Amino acid sequence: MAFLAASVPAQAHVKWFAPYIVGAPPQPIGATLADAWFWSGIALVLVSFLATRVVEESRAGEAILRAMDRITDPLWLRLDDFVRAVVAAFFVAIFAVGGVYLTPDLKTPAEWVSWIQLLIAGLVFSRRTQPLAALGLVGLWLLALRDYDVFHLLDYLALGVGVSAYLVLEACADTNWRKHRFEVLRWGVAIALMWSSLEKVAYPDWFYPLVDEKPFLTLGLPRDMFIPMAGVAEFTMGFGLIWTPLVRRLAAIALFIIFNAAVYPFGRVDLIGHALIMAIIVAIAADHTRQVHFLPAVKRRLAGVPAGLAAALIVFGTGYWGLHIAIYGIDGNVAAPAGERLTHTPNPEHPHGLSVR
Repeated sequence: MAFLAASVPAQAHVKWFAPYIVGAPPQPIGATLADAWFWSGIALVLVSFLATRVVEESRAGEAILRAMDRITDPLWLRLDDFVRAVVAAFFVAIFAVGGVYLTPDLKTPAEWVSWIQLLIAGLVFSRRTQPLAALGLVGLWLLALRDYDVFHLLDYLALGVGVSAYLVLEACADTNWRKHRFEVLRWGVAIALMWSSLEKVAYPDWFYPLVDEKPFLTLGLPRDMFIPMAGVAEFTMGFGLIWTPLVRRLAAIALFIIFNAAVYPFGRVDLIGHALIMAIIVAIAADHTRQVHFLPAVKRRLAGVPAGLAAALIVFGTGYWGLHIAIYGIDGNVAAPAGERLTHTPNPEHPHGLSVR
């Protein structure tokens, strides 16, 4: 609980509130691996996850899950209606805000984009047109490629694919496919959180302007202690969403608390930007299913927790740093004075101002 409290204000997406250069070279991964606070966070998470798995395998575990089922029964019985309504509300909200593709940092001057968002909202309410809504969501992501780097847009790919796949599967008449609709949502949010959390260890200095402007965000902890531990918290709770039923439901509840706590300091932009994720983690917390489809034998073993977390860190860390190097080169794609590493633009209104295309 102390670790959760230390991460509460950290979920605001830094690209929405601070200047950055997406092509800047990330901090060497060795710096993260040498950070004692990073490993302290990992140790706390392992203790928490292992303790949860011990409880889950005991008689108390099933009792806790049944109690959670009783509390969330009203939502579970109308979960598809809830998810579709929130997806529609999200697109109405960004239509009303205007000037963005999908999130606050993906700005566009094209007015017609907003009308596509309103159309998607309308298409969500019929199973016949839900696949068209899914296609529209993917289309908005592809349109954003005209103005933004693909590495930047990877922050939103998994969530967009997850929501699109849900809309298609929810409309599917084949029950063998349809039963996986909530699972793809979980995976979409989990991957999105694990990927975006790496910003906190790859670019800790992106967060410095926010910490300087709102020093209360660190809850009194030293800045360079708070940021890596917050990154670990976000990554591991995303990881928890793809684990066993009790772990994923508790991770969802913790994430819901965290995302709501971030709304107060960051306001409407944060609420609208994270609305889809917040709705999906509510759906995950209300999900009564007990099945574990991906590597069930591994997830049932206590040893599977450290092994799975290690594998996830290796896969996502390699992917993040490797793709950045593949796209921008080892030194990044920024015109910087010799010996300097620029990560921020001088003008927050033009976050790509120093990118060399």
